[in-house]
Amino acid sequence: MANNRIGRINEEIQRELSALIRTVKDPRVTGMISVTGVDTSADLKYAKVYVSLLDGNSAKEVLKGLRSASGYLRRELGRALSLRATPELEFIQDDSIVKGAHILELLRGLDKKEE
Repeated sequence: MANNRIGRINEEIQRELSALIRTVKDPRVTGMISVTGVDTSADLKYAKVYVSLLDGNSAKEVLKGLRSASGYLRRELGRALSLRATPELEFIQDDSIVKGAHILELLRGLDKKEE
């Protein structure tokens, strides 16, 4: 039952952060940024936020910008959600969308070879 609660909290944090990242005024936080997942600890003190970036060249700069804006994001997240404690945010780059697109390209290449 506790896992279900953590799962719902993860979804809410993901939804709110997706909207809040657009309001960050740091010039490093630009481009297409998607929050692909959130993994919150059982005590709700820490949350790993998995972020996918369309432009892989500036990924390090975007992550630095998100880390510097984590205080703002945490404060706004605390206002939006009614949790006892707002988790500390750790941003991690997620390459699963890029890898999935690459695999899809390879599969399409196999279809063309068969024809």
